[in-house]
Amino acid sequence: MSNCKRSFDNKQSSIFDLLSIKQTPASDAGRFRIIEDLRESLRTAIKNSPFSRHQIAGEMSHLLQETVTKEQIDSWTRESDEMNGRSSRHIPAEYLPAFCQVTGSRAPIEVMGRLCGAFVLPGPDALRAEIQKIEENIKAAHDQKRQRLALLKAIGGK
Repeated sequence: MSNCKRSFDNKQSSIFDLLSIKQTPASDAGRFRIIEDLRESLRTAIKNSPFSRHQIAGEMSHLLQETVTKEQIDSWTRESDEMNGRSSRHIPAEYLPAFCQVTGSRAPIEVMGRLCGAFVLPGPDALRAEIQKIEENIKAAHDQKRQRLALLKAIGGK
């Protein structure tokens, strides 16, 4: 397993830091098995949340309009399931937005997107990124216009 996850700190890394991380897997086999990273992000989000597991379950139940229990949350974060004869449980993907909303952490969604090159940005940062992309498109259009004007001048047009 890569040591990349140990040095990765969601709270201090910028998007530029994430892009500069060199991943040199010996093989692609198992590279997308992220359950331990996901479990760790869930545990960290719960630990840093002002809510108890019971409160998180209650708020998620309200947001999802279906019952989520503390025991379910425990099963999603427990490492020892298979060692104790229990089948391993994972958080359903459709529960992640509610979990992130309640705990105030985007880390689980970031874990899910990291390997496919997606980056999760809060609303204002996402808008800034879109504005920057628009600015780059405007600059590219101005450059194309300038090139065409130079070509027109070179061939003798006015």
